[in-house]
Amino acid sequence: MLHIENTLISQLQNSSVYKSSLEEQKTNNNEFSKLLIKAIDNVNELHQKAGKATKEFELGTTDISLAEVMIARSKAGVATEATIQVRNKAIEGYKEIMNMAL
Repeated sequence: MLHIENTLISQLQNSSVYKSSLEEQKTNNNEFSKLLIKAIDNVNELHQKAGKATKEFELGTTDISLAEVMIARSKAGVATEATIQVRNKAIEGYKEIMNMAL
């Protein structure tokens, strides 16, 4: 019986359906990770712009207004808060999956 199971498993693993499914899963994981990295980079960029705007306003090196500085800082704050909420939901979902009974 064990030999038959091993044969069936090896045939399944060698099938084109199994291989294409694995390739599709790798592609989806890769796309998700790229999307996540892009989103985090965007948040980082907003913080860098806000910091630069603040510094330029404090030094008076450019004609940037206080309103523009506050808007840049608000955008960075909102982006950070949204990122934290996404992280919290992901952790909550992970914990829920881990607590599921099999």
